[in-house]
This record gives sequence, C-alpha cells and structure tokens, in this order.
Amino acid sequence: MNNKELETLQDIKQIMERSSRFISLSGWSGIAAGCCALAGAAIVYPIVTDRYADGGLYSAAETKFMLLVAAGTFIAALISALFFTYIRSKRLNIPVWGNSSKRLIWSIAVPLVAGGTLLLKMVCFGYFGLIAPGCLIIYGISLFTGSKQTLGEIKYLGYSEIALGCISLFFIGYGLIFWTIGFGILHIVYGILMWLKYEKKKNE
Repeated sequence: MNNKELETLQDIKQIMERSSRFISLSGWSGIAAGCCALAGAAIVYPIVTDRYADGGLYSAAETKFMLLVAAGTFIAALISALFFTYIRSKRLNIPVWGNSSKRLIWSIAVPLVAGGTLLLKMVCFGYFGLIAPGCLIIYGISLFTGSKQTLGEIKYLGYSEIALGCISLFFIGYGLIFWTIGFGILHIVYGILMWLKYEKKKNE
C-alpha cells in the first residue's frame, strides 16, 4: 500500500468519524468549565463552612442563594464550553449543530434531566448532604452515556466523577470539597490533557 492509498484511507476514516461522532469538543471547554466551578465554590465556601462549624441548618435565604450560584455557575460553564466548541468546529470545518451533536446532547440530557429532578426533590426535603455526591454521580453517568457520541476519553472523566461521588457518600459534610475536585480540578486536568492530545500540535 503506497502513501497515496494510506492518505485516502485516513481521509475516509476522518469523514466517517465526523459523521458518526461529535469530535469538536475543545480542551479549553473543560478548562473554562473547571474555572467556573472553582469560582462558584469560592463564592459559597463561607456559607458552607459557617454552617458546618455551628452544626446548624441552612436558612431559606442561604439555600436560595446557593441554588442561584449553582445555576449561574452551570450557565457560565455551558456558555464558555459552547464558545470554545464553536471556535474549534469552525477550525475543523464541522457544523456545530448536526446529527452527531444532536445524538450527543440527547445521550447526556436524559440522565441529567432525570437526575436533576431527583436532586431537586432532595433539596425540597432537606437532604443537602447528598446533593454533592448525587451531582457527581449523575454527571459522571451522563458523561459515560455521551462518550459513545464524542471523544472516547470523556468516559474516563465520567468514571472519575462517579468514583468521586461514591467516595463522597462516606464523607457527608465535605461535599463542597468533593464537588470542587470533581467539577473544578478534574475538568481542568481533563481539558489540559485533551488540548495537549488533539489541539496543541495543530495550533503550532
């Protein structure tokens, strides 16, 4: 097999991957999402530490504030992830909204919506100690189910999130620490590794 035939096979492989999997996820998306998570954790840290120190319950105002911070963190992370994904899609000349991206969103959305509904009811009943573990486990499951529609490495991030969530179940009261590690540090590490593997050489 000569070089021309090898190049042709590589081109065919790339076309098949682009049509079957969403490969435009940027490493910067993970880094940005992780930074947003760290910022959100820093904002609610004083409230969490105060309540843990005095053993008291969160007030309605504190609960509402933390939920707003969580929502704001999620929106900021989502916008930043979409922004860097859009830039990489343009660079690769791949449409952001196509069949592969639709399949990816659907694969992730089903466990997220179901799990999010469960977590919301847990908040209503005051099971705050299980919120951080639940977030990590549900998010990890979503990444695992979505990994078949995008870069395969995402499943390892999913495994890590699930494992961290399971461990945090045995350390109730330290949820913010595990949440920060899972959504902050792990995202940043994953983003850096993906950037080094898929984007650094092409940018040089």
